[in-house]
Amino acid sequence: MQISDYPQLNLSSVPRIASVHRTTGETDVQVTINLDGTGICTAATGIPFLDHMLHQISSHGLIDLDVKAKGDWEIDDHHTNEDVGITLGQAFSKALGDRKGIVRFGNFLAPLDEALVQVALDFSGRPHLSYGLQIPTERVGTYDTQLVREFFVALINHSQMTLHIRQLDGINSHHIIEATFKAFARAVRMAVEIDPRRALTIPSSKGVL
Repeated sequence: MQISDYPQLNLSSVPRIASVHRTTGETDVQVTINLDGTGICTAATGIPFLDHMLHQISSHGLIDLDVKAKGDWEIDDHHTNEDVGITLGQAFSKALGDRKGIVRFGNFLAPLDEALVQVALDFSGRPHLSYGLQIPTERVGTYDTQLVREFFVALINHSQMTLHIRQLDGINSHHIIEATFKAFARAVRMAVEIDPRRALTIPSSKGVL
């Protein structure tokens, strides 16, 4: 059977778009996400390297993203980086709704020159991060490489995602981080795809995520 054999589902007509605006005493973050996009991205977080990584998520995940942030950059990038992760995670969760019909699981192995990173994830409803990156330098440009883990911690907690990141090879910090975001994007793309064989059911033997 083909997806056309299931006309009653009208899966392509259901928009999976969400907007979240989060304001704290430290940051003001707005995220709009379209899970069924074409990879159009506008990112203005005030952190150039983070903007570059958000473009990777959008381009390789075929997700349209609009991310704007204002933060206490005079202190450092930590609060803004974390709050962008939180708000993006909330937007993922809102766009997915009850998660009916999605594939749910995704995995990808991404090379970038000498770097090789594997990502496996599950939109399980249970946040968990296993983080296996060994980034050799403290900074890429002005970006503190410790913030990579903080970004993913924030994102998984608020998207209710299980995420495993494994570094198989790599000596260049930029390559390692970018390979991670590319692998993450492709794994997300796989996981959020609609599986026509599931119809509009929850992808769990328990019937709930």
